Amino acid sequence: MALKFLVDVGIGKKVETWLIDNGYDVLSVRDIDPRLLDQAILQIAVSENRIVVTMDKDFGEMIYRAKQPHTGVLLLRLDDAPSDEKVRVVAHIINNHADKMEGRYSVYKSGKIRIR
Repeated sequence: MALKFLVDVGIGKKVETWLIDNGYDVLSVRDIDPRLLDQAILQIAVSENRIVVTMDKDFGEMIYRAKQPHTGVLLLRLDDAPSDEKVRVVAHIINNHADKMEGRYSVYKSGKIRIR
């Protein structure tokens, strides 16, 4: 089954477009409600079996401290990166690690991906 994504507001439209152009089922927080709370984002992702793509570190707190259920989170630590770099990183991660992402908490930082 192909991965499905819920893309958080801070990720940007170019990443959403790349995912869609590459055949992924993408839902955008921007299209639902740009002010949607993280808890609600996680609930939508779980109900629709989507991986959250975000730059918001609060998801780690919710998953590890609060033990919230999730179907996968990809946290990009690319705070000042231009959109083209975000697309390049997301493409690389998905092309090389898609089989390990579902149901896992993945963090990309400084050229490395940690999946647990």
